[in-house]
Amino acid sequence: MHGLKLGTRGSPLALAQARKVAAAIEAAQRWPDGYVELVTITTTGDKVQDRPLAELGGKALWTKELDRALLAGEVDFCVHSMKDVESVRPGEIHIAAVRPRGDVRDRLIGAESIDALKKGATVGTSSARRAAQLLRLRPDLRIVPLRGNVETRLRKVAAGEVDATLLAAAGLKRLDLSVGTSIPTEVLLPAPGQAVIGIECRTDDTRTQSVLSTVNNAITYDCVMAEREFTRALGATCASPVAAFCVLEDGDLRMRAQIFSADGREMIEQRAVFDCGDRRTPAKLAQDMLAAAPESIRKLFEAQ
Repeated sequence: MHGLKLGTRGSPLALAQARKVAAAIEAAQRWPDGYVELVTITTTGDKVQDRPLAELGGKALWTKELDRALLAGEVDFCVHSMKDVESVRPGEIHIAAVRPRGDVRDRLIGAESIDALKKGATVGTSSARRAAQLLRLRPDLRIVPLRGNVETRLRKVAAGEVDATLLAAAGLKRLDLSVGTSIPTEVLLPAPGQAVIGIECRTDDTRTQSVLSTVNNAITYDCVMAEREFTRALGATCASPVAAFCVLEDGDLRMRAQIFSADGREMIEQRAVFDCGDRRTPAKLAQDMLAAAPESIRKLFEAQ
């Protein structure tokens, strides 16, 4: 078998994640270093930095070029941040494995805490979830779009273009950056799939699937699949303010979920406890939350 080709975006974070996955596979298979070849693919999301994702076509901006290369056989598998992967995927593509989950918290850059932000502070984020969560806690804040890779966003805070921003703790750690203050999940519930690196291959490529299965973390896989089922049943897009976090506790999966109006004023929060592998309960949780939600929330989701 020739070395496998791994497709990845070219941002520093994407490359750091891809290298971690390649090293894990090489170790599990007892392959020499470099046996997994990284193939960098530029995505529309990387090229267009001046507009929010929702305006451009959503999360598919990060995946469609990688999907094309995968389905064309140019690469054997692709590595993604799971929170960037749409909840409905093509049938020809299979989520073969996920790596153990990292730190799921958001980190605040530019202030010691959300309370410590000055009145009317400008916070840069293009995440509908983070915007709604911040405005719920601090309606006085001014939220402005902020895209670009981690370094770009940190630079914009340092330059005073915005007073603060929120970044995923896991991404910062993968880049060896110790900046900002971690916000507890009780305050800011993470995005579905946050802090999880996912690995996809072609559904009919059983040989690559069997290789990838050796680096899969089964607990993280169950938790992320439950979060994705919840998101899918909501009809959530990247413009929908949704947070969901699932953990394994005492043999059960426990999920806490929130959906918001865009301005954060309205929020529905519910919890569910269910068995590993149960996809019906997360879907029902989504349906129950939408049924209980006011129009200001329901209109932001497609499963109405």
